[in-house]
Amino acid sequence: MRSYIVGVGMTRFEKPETRDWQYWDMAKEAGTAALADASLAYRDIQQAVTGYCFQASTAGQRAVYELGLTGVPVYNVNNNCATGSTALMMARQFVEGGASDCVLALGFEKMARGSLGGGGADGGAGDFKTSPVARHYAVMAAAHGFEMTPPTAQIFGNAAREHMERYGTTEAQLAAVAAKNHRHSAGNPYAQFQAPYTVDEVLAAKPVHLPLTRLQCSPTSDGAAAAVVVSERFVERHDLGARAVEIAAQAMTTDTEASFASGTCVDAVGLPMSREAARQVYEASGTGPDDLDVIELHDCFSINELLTYEALGLCGEGESGPLAESGATTHGGRWVVNPSGGLISKGHPLGATGIAQAAELTWQLRGEAGARQVPGARTALAHNIGLGGAAVVTLLRR
Repeated sequence: MRSYIVGVGMTRFEKPETRDWQYWDMAKEAGTAALADASLAYRDIQQAVTGYCFQASTAGQRAVYELGLTGVPVYNVNNNCATGSTALMMARQFVEGGASDCVLALGFEKMARGSLGGGGADGGAGDFKTSPVARHYAVMAAAHGFEMTPPTAQIFGNAAREHMERYGTTEAQLAAVAAKNHRHSAGNPYAQFQAPYTVDEVLAAKPVHLPLTRLQCSPTSDGAAAAVVVSERFVERHDLGARAVEIAAQAMTTDTEASFASGTCVDAVGLPMSREAARQVYEASGTGPDDLDVIELHDCFSINELLTYEALGLCGEGESGPLAESGATTHGGRWVVNPSGGLISKGHPLGATGIAQAAELTWQLRGEAGARQVPGARTALAHNIGLGGAAVVTLLRR
């Protein structure tokens, strides 16, 4: 059975404490927008999958109760930064498995100011023996030691150092990723940051964990996003064909021995997971990198966009730095990657990120993305990853 996204909505992503709102307020805003986009009411929803990382258990119920009190099943999902795409995947599985015809995927996050830590609800690196990311940070500590910089930025910054040493990747190539995404966000009213920056300005920004500067790191954010996922028969019954975007293929992978065997941060932050998830999606959909028009990928740090170019097959191993500088991943190039501004500029409320990617790509495939529209986009790919770990790749088609 095929599944389709027929409605999407999101809030603007904002710096924590910018607006006096609670997570259920932002969830109501995004969920109401998604239902209106689909011309549906909450009573049409048969199940709801909610994703978040920093709220209490059953926060999903508190959020969807703002949309209606219909008694439908509500599932609460936490899969680190891949939470939103995990919720979307569960919604798709309910539909394709025949359990439901109309499912809401809703992701939200109300975060604290400051740098995101290494794992756990307190946002800190915690005790390596008990942390969910103990294996990942142990790889980093063995290879590079452990410094007094934000742990998540540290493991990705060390992955950047490894890539530079191995392939000659330059600081300017890393900065080119961030400059592109900040430039893209200028056309996105939902983005937390909408100011463009040059490569030189990115390089001159405050260091976080070199070679990464502040403008190469995704910020903590408040926000929510929602998507309504339905069956083919639901589309036909409600005459939603003009709004429907097919979820043509989707895969989730978790860590294997490949994440840790090399002892590198490049692998520990998820390159093998991303590569395998992409392989499965390409195989299931009969597509490849050359078939893609627009991509939203998980640029939590500029280095992860480069690593994901390689994982998705946009270029060969070690060739992502030159690809970033070439203009191939922006408007007028071979692909447009992160037209929303990506996590670096749009923002990164963990539970909402994966669904916000799907919202952006749905708008792109419908031709509704305004100033950031990719002309003639027909095939889109989303990539969302979380340490711990999980990588979700989704192919959307119009």
